Amino acid sequence: MVTYIIRRLIWGVFMLAIVSVITFAIFFLVPRLTGATSESLASRYVGRTASAQQVKVAAEKLGFNDPLIVQYGRFAKGIVTGADYDYGPGVERCPAPCFGYSFLTRLPVWPDLLNRLPVTLSLALGAAVLWLIAGVATGVLSALKRGSVFDRAAMGIALAGVSLPIFFTGIVSLVLFSYGRPLAITAPGGSFTPFFDNPAQWAYNLILPWITLAFLYAAGYARLTRSGMLETMNEDYIRTARAKGLAERVVVFKHGLRGALTPILTIFGLDLGLLMGGAVLTESTFSLPGIGKYAIDAITNQDLPKVMGVTLVAAFFVVVANLVVDLLYAVVDPRVRLA
Repeated sequence: MVTYIIRRLIWGVFMLAIVSVITFAIFFLVPRLTGATSESLASRYVGRTASAQQVKVAAEKLGFNDPLIVQYGRFAKGIVTGADYDYGPGVERCPAPCFGYSFLTRLPVWPDLLNRLPVTLSLALGAAVLWLIAGVATGVLSALKRGSVFDRAAMGIALAGVSLPIFFTGIVSLVLFSYGRPLAITAPGGSFTPFFDNPAQWAYNLILPWITLAFLYAAGYARLTRSGMLETMNEDYIRTARAKGLAERVVVFKHGLRGALTPILTIFGLDLGLLMGGAVLTESTFSLPGIGKYAIDAITNQDLPKVMGVTLVAAFFVVVANLVVDLLYAVVDPRVRLA
């Protein structure tokens, strides 16, 4: 088991290195392949009003005339140990992990991401708890009551949940339960209170985004759980467990559900990792100042360092989430431990 964990950790580090190479290539290699020059890249750092001589000096200071392999080494080193930026009147130290300075604000990207990370984590983790409980519970009940009115109604609602886009359900929920009286149950969008400042207000501000986001994901998890349970409950070891006289709840939850959890864990790790990297549509719909809305603003303003920082942070969460899921496989499925 220890060897398995070490192997997965090494693989996770390797994947992060590959992501950094791809990210660097997208933002620095591809523009050169399309005709961009060192001066055109440097002009984004010094502003549009800079003279040609100032742009040329900035390109030299930023190392854009160096070979790409040297530039990538400097880029990777900045993420690990920090970097010094010399494109103005003085040298500025960017502490690790350094994703550069924003074109608009001239501030380091990493502190901006840290300020917005609690919003995204609060949204993703809260919604994940709701959709996992609701989706799995609905799927189990639908499988046990196959063909019943509950099964048909639950799968119909699940079909609607996976079909309706989040910006539609988000706007409808805001109209009905935030701006509409007397149905208002939560504050209008855009409000966020840190958990440690006021836990009750924190939950009050996020309850509607949680429910809206959980509705989308719970629908898919209900369908996935139902199909997995229907397949698992027909296995020979389930019939053996019943023949031994085990209680039905033990057969369902200890043997049936546990066998159906592997695909659910896979999807859950990917979904949660992607959301922690930024729930773009949800944060934009509810005007939450998280990483997703930060990414939209960065793309709109063509703020390259911000976009690059969000990309790397999102990739980090996806890799870490999948690493945790791989480790949980060994807990849920004994066959993984034996392998």
